[in-house]
Amino acid sequence: MTSTIAEKQKEVRKGLFFSEEELSALKLNAIPKHVAIIMDGNRRWAEKRHLPIQVGHARGADQLKTIVEAAMELGLKTLTVYSFSTENRKRSPREVQLLFTLFKKYLIKERDEMKSNGIRLDTIGDLSLFPKDLQETLELSKKMTKKETRFNLVLAVNYGARDEIKRAVQKMLRNQKSIQDHDVTEELIESYLDTAKWSDPELLIRTSGEFRLSNFLLWQISYTEIYFTDVFWPDFTPKHLHKAIQNYQHREIRRGL
Repeated sequence: MTSTIAEKQKEVRKGLFFSEEELSALKLNAIPKHVAIIMDGNRRWAEKRHLPIQVGHARGADQLKTIVEAAMELGLKTLTVYSFSTENRKRSPREVQLLFTLFKKYLIKERDEMKSNGIRLDTIGDLSLFPKDLQETLELSKKMTKKETRFNLVLAVNYGARDEIKRAVQKMLRNQKSIQDHDVTEELIESYLDTAKWSDPELLIRTSGEFRLSNFLLWQISYTEIYFTDVFWPDFTPKHLHKAIQNYQHREIRRGL
C-alpha cells in the first residue's frame, strides 16, 4: 500500500498545476474518483467585464479543458459537468445557437487530443432535441474515444435530473412488460439512469455563489458532499479545484451511517 501511494505521489508530481506544498496538503490516496461540477457564471463573468456573452461561454470552455487536465493530474477518474440543462433551452434563440456552435467547435477541436490523452468522452441527457449536426459531432467524438480508459469526461447536455428519472421509468416500463411493484428496486431504477455505467460522485462543486442544485443528478448525489464557491466558472482554476478537494478531505464522511 505504501509503495502504491508513493508511486502515485511521484506520478502526480510530474504535472504542471500543483506545487509540492499543495500536493503535500492532500491525501493523494483519498482523492475522490468522481467529481461533478455545475459550471455556473459564464454570463455574469462576461457582463461584469462588459463583454459579449459568447466570450464568457468561450472562456468557460477553455477553463473546462484546464480543469480536466488538472483533475487527471490529481488522479481523478471521472468528471461530470453540467454543460447544457433542459432549462437552458428557454434562453434566447441567439444564445442557444451560440452554445450549440461552441459545443460543436469544442468537440471538433479537442477530440484528437482527448484520444491521445486517454480521455473517454461521454454524455448524459436527451440528445434527440439537439440539431442533427451537433448530434452527429457528439456521437463521432464519443466513438473516437470510446476505448480510452485513463479518464472519463461526461458532458451533461440537454440534461435535467427529473427528465432523466422520467425517461428511466419510461424505458423500464417498456422493457419490463410484466413488472410488479415488488420488482422495482433502487438497483433496477439505477440501471436505467443515464449514469448507470459510473459510480455516484463523491463530490459536487457549484461555482458562481449560487446555493442550489438546479435539477442536476438529483438521484446520484443523495450522499455526495457539496462544495459551493463564489468564483465564476471562467475564473475557476486548478487552485480552486485543489481547495475544493482539500475541503472535502477534511470532512467526516459518514454516508448516512
